[in-house]
Amino acid sequence: MSPLTERPILTKELLDELKSSIRGQVYEKGNPNFAEYTVMFNGNVETLGQVVVCPLDAADVSKIILFCRSHSFSPSVKAGGFGTAGWAVGGDVIIDLSRISDADIETPNEENKFTSIRDMAPSNSKGKKPENTPATNAGKRRREDDEQLRTYHAASGTVASFLQGPSRSDMPPPNLRRRLNENAEGTPPDASAGSDTRGVVIQTVSALGPSPDTGTSTVAVRRGNTESTFVDSTDSSNAPFNADPFGYLEGHNRSSYSGRSTMQSTSRTLYGSWGSGLISAGSSVAVTATPSVLHSIPSQIQAIHPHAYVTFGAGMRQKEIDTFTANNPLRARSISGGQDTVPYHVPFAAHPAGSSIMLLGGFGFLGRLYGLSIDNLVEVEMVLADGRIVIVNEEEYADLWWALRGAGPAFGIATRYKAKAYPIPVVFAGNLIYRFHKDTAASLIKHFRDCIKNAPRELYANVLLTAGPAGKDSLVVIQMCYVGSREKGQEYLAVLASWDGEKCLLNEVNEKSFLHQQDSVAQILRGKAGRQWFIRSTLITSLPDDIIAQTVLKFDDTPIGCTWLFELAGGAISDFENTCIPKSQRETLFTVAALHQWDMGINDPRCITTAEDWIAETLKPVRTGGPFPSFLGRHEAPSRTISSFGSNWDRLKELKNIYDPTNLFRNSLWPLDAKGNIVEASTHEPPTPLAAGTSFGVLSKK
Repeated sequence: MSPLTERPILTKELLDELKSSIRGQVYEKGNPNFAEYTVMFNGNVETLGQVVVCPLDAADVSKIILFCRSHSFSPSVKAGGFGTAGWAVGGDVIIDLSRISDADIETPNEENKFTSIRDMAPSNSKGKKPENTPATNAGKRRREDDEQLRTYHAASGTVASFLQGPSRSDMPPPNLRRRLNENAEGTPPDASAGSDTRGVVIQTVSALGPSPDTGTSTVAVRRGNTESTFVDSTDSSNAPFNADPFGYLEGHNRSSYSGRSTMQSTSRTLYGSWGSGLISAGSSVAVTATPSVLHSIPSQIQAIHPHAYVTFGAGMRQKEIDTFTANNPLRARSISGGQDTVPYHVPFAAHPAGSSIMLLGGFGFLGRLYGLSIDNLVEVEMVLADGRIVIVNEEEYADLWWALRGAGPAFGIATRYKAKAYPIPVVFAGNLIYRFHKDTAASLIKHFRDCIKNAPRELYANVLLTAGPAGKDSLVVIQMCYVGSREKGQEYLAVLASWDGEKCLLNEVNEKSFLHQQDSVAQILRGKAGRQWFIRSTLITSLPDDIIAQTVLKFDDTPIGCTWLFELAGGAISDFENTCIPKSQRETLFTVAALHQWDMGINDPRCITTAEDWIAETLKPVRTGGPFPSFLGRHEAPSRTISSFGSNWDRLKELKNIYDPTNLFRNSLWPLDAKGNIVEASTHEPPTPLAAGTSFGVLSKK
């Protein structure tokens, strides 16, 4: 591999050759569109690219690849994601796929199969010939579209208001032992637990279940010796009160996590299993008013098809695909009679990403029920290093099919995907938010860990620690997303909300559309484009008490903008084997991530070192291999990338030599050069701007 300083020069003659060979647009360095198309979400990435090309289809991409091979240029691919490592703009020729954005949804045919991408119309060929000369501000429009998609208030207006609420509290941490003892002796909790300035009620409740007369849910709320009754009348359906909108799941494997967990319980284990039936009287639950609008959720329907197939261009971002499928629901049966519709969704990441998530892992709210994004991929249209356009699936290019699901960007350029999508009428989901206090946070995380020990596959859950922003309290947030009925979801909410170590500041868990739920992690993360980003992740097999205690103490020393995350894994993730992500990675208990962001110009080594220390040192006793490839970040050690593929690494190297022997696709996660030698991050990624502040040199000193 040639060093970054020895790149070939794109002359006017070569530029003209490139422009004349494709239908799409070409923007050389110096053109205003070049700057707009190469701007990255991560502010500490500086491109050294010479030209941006916007192909219209796979044929255009093939011609760009042949041009790069002929003149020794290095290509890189930009597909609408966050690209925090910078590989998307690391090449001489930056291939921006944003104009390959067709989308289609279909039901299974009579043989329960799908229409192959080869039998579908090429991208940008439906109805009219694509423009040869788009608006002169095309790059600016694309960037503005990115900014629009990266607003997440729709996830929850309540959470949005909360996060913009009062400044940091000066209240000292509560004495946890005293509070637990008082409650055990029957003394009422602190009166302030009854409500807070944001109208959140935290009381002892007993759920009475839905009323057979009205179809509404009634919850009895007890405050001391006084009982009040709240009626939830948001369900105006005429369907039977006991209708199950998730009947299509009945034949699905609902078994609990069965991986290699060696989870340690605390001495105060609250629940051995989720149990069944209604919420028990006396559970300590935070209750909130139901949102006034549920976005026209079809709450009493039965899906006709267990899944559908969605085809989408590589220029579509995850949020756009979710919006497309939500806006194109498929026919369903109304439980009350007649016809209805239900939205279908592809299992994506829990944080909106670009289309390449389909090649790198992709663990989100549907992962425990249906597997990773790569597990739901059924076909890919791809351009290989020799310029060939191929259709890859389990029957065609089977070896490449195995490799691209986990390491795809190192093997070619995907131009179109076809993936399974599942009917999601509604989810019961949202956040439980607490102040972060180092004296009590460990107890809350242990409570979360013990509660989800036997969680069903339909339940996604995570716990986040998030620092700041300036002038605001750091928070501990528990997120849940139950793919099922509200009645059953309330049982799981009751368990998670039963921690009595400290007041819950906000509980906005309720029935909502999956489209809005998809923004919930991003809403809590509060990420902003142009800041510097540093990500570290790993997979762990257990979460013992001492690891939790060390995590809390270390997080207390992180600067503003740091978020640490534990996501419950397991479930369907361990069902799949025929990909390059090994079984050992799939059988882990939690996926863990440190997501750090800070402003340009800030010089605080802790923005980097605290994440590195937590993942590399604190979690070392319980780590297994590397992270899911979608979590590989900037300046990763090559050994960590290799460990993401574990025992499959040797086979992956062999296939790389077959499909890309010259390492044309080196601007990717691939940590080796064409001769198979290790490539260090400093020569494998674009540079950091001098004005960035904190230097990644701190990593070399560790």
